[in-house]
Amino acid sequence: MESFWGKLKSEWLCDMKFKTVEEAKAAVFEYIEIFYNRDRLHSSNGYISPSQKREAA
Repeated sequence: MESFWGKLKSEWLCDMKFKTVEEAKAAVFEYIEIFYNRDRLHSSNGYISPSQKREAA
């Protein structure tokens, strides 16, 4: 889990500034649901994205 939070901070939130909590929540949601779960390469998948893994199955 610590690895995930480190990646979130370094890959997505590193230079972002938020005016509201809602903006921060939206950015975290976008990272998790759009980028991390669909597009980001994962070593456990042989360095392909989860969407590519699903298409190959």
